[in-house]
Amino acid sequence: MDRFMNPGQADKTDAIYVKERSLFILQASHPISFEPTDLGGHHKVFCFYDVYHQEQLYQQHDEVGNLLKDGKVSFEKSLVALQEAKAIHDEWEVVNIQRMDWKRHTEIVEELKDEIFGTIELAKPSQVSHRIIGSLSAGSAHDFIPSITKRMRRRLLIKGLPGTGKSTMMRAIGQEAQQRGIDVLYGWCGLDPSSIDLVLFPELSICLFDSTQPHAYDPESPRDEIVDIVPLCKKDEQLEKQIDEIQHRYREKIADAGGYMQTAIKAQNSARIQMDRALNVEVFEKKLQNLYAFIKAMDGN
Repeated sequence: MDRFMNPGQADKTDAIYVKERSLFILQASHPISFEPTDLGGHHKVFCFYDVYHQEQLYQQHDEVGNLLKDGKVSFEKSLVALQEAKAIHDEWEVVNIQRMDWKRHTEIVEELKDEIFGTIELAKPSQVSHRIIGSLSAGSAHDFIPSITKRMRRRLLIKGLPGTGKSTMMRAIGQEAQQRGIDVLYGWCGLDPSSIDLVLFPELSICLFDSTQPHAYDPESPRDEIVDIVPLCKKDEQLEKQIDEIQHRYREKIADAGGYMQTAIKAQNSARIQMDRALNVEVFEKKLQNLYAFIKAMDGN
């Protein structure tokens, strides 16, 4: 089973995917709504909007509305700060790109392809899946790399500075796997969805991932190996001073985003507490039993 966590509250589940039953259960309402496009077919809606004592809910309408409004404002401010942080991070990458030994980087990528895949060629199409492996949760960055990679017999931890080709390396190795018919899971960066933070090959029980900040990891067992591309970035005192200034601005923006996110989550939780007080438990339990019955009935199909 795959569990999809709330990006703002890493301990809360937004969806689950049960592979054996090809069943995906999604929380499809506030703050981001999804509408069914295949009613009567693959999509079924279970509505929980009417599980409240309406009179109690009406009495709390203004308070809940104000909390949700405050939460939305803070959430939007957090997104703006993250966009600004991304732009600053791009500056950081530009500085490092110009001092990288890209020839050696390409050689390392080819060496890894040969070492990981050897002569493996599978007579089937590659199944490709995608995940966002982390986010800026309330107050801090959070990732699920340990959970995603815990069953892998081999993990390659990539160490490298921003802009030095960690994502490029994983994209190239992932594409090589696809060409060989090997299934691939790509883990994308929560801050920059065009950047790969992880690539995993379930059939080989091997994965590679970016093990630098904000998701820094070191080897934990014999299955872990380091791929260190930091030395490929030539030292330059003048550029290092430039990076120090960029890094300072980046950290400030990330801190701002985390603060706004924390405020937004606090408001959302307060609104949820108020609404829970108006919950009609009997109606809620009946809805839940209907959902359980629907899932159980799938066994007979």
